[in-house]
Amino acid sequence: MKVIGLTGGIASGKSTVSNYLRELGATIVDADIIARNVVEKGQPALKEIVDFFGEKVLKEDGTLDREYLGSIVFADAEKLRILSKITHERIIGKIKEAIKYHSSLNNIKAIFIDAALLIETKLYVFMDEVWLVTTSRDIQVERLMLRDGISFKEAMNRISSQMCLEKKKEYADVILDNSKDLDYLKVQVEDLYKSIFGGA
Repeated sequence: MKVIGLTGGIASGKSTVSNYLRELGATIVDADIIARNVVEKGQPALKEIVDFFGEKVLKEDGTLDREYLGSIVFADAEKLRILSKITHERIIGKIKEAIKYHSSLNNIKAIFIDAALLIETKLYVFMDEVWLVTTSRDIQVERLMLRDGISFKEAMNRISSQMCLEKKKEYADVILDNSKDLDYLKVQVEDLYKSIFGGA
């Protein structure tokens, strides 16, 4: 079984590619879903987050206010580092468990690990291939402001908190260009999928 890492900068179109792959029948392990699970109410990671950042990062129902926490950590590199230290090891552990589980099934040609921080967290070393979704910085900013309803400054803070796409290209085996329309992106995904799985 081939393990393919799917990554890209924030608002580069990685989730769109992931959705296309899902439609084609691919098995996806979504790091963002895992990340949400590890900070759910009652989880050790949530307690550690509250211990450091305070009760203000919780909603009234006791769940994590991800938007508020994001506004804090994306404006402060040291606080982002601390949050990453609390969550990343747990997320990586869950991803490794998922890879092991799917490997045991013996009936899957490939699985995709959808992870924005695939390279930053060194998860790429466990991948057979890395697929990178790229676009221009201007498009990233525009999409992020529109998607999350945030200011230009907030969008730049979030983009700057990640490794730049040009640097990520050094780790990529496959580069998907998302600087044009969605049909252009979809054709790239379909061609790559057929090269692995065959068929229409």
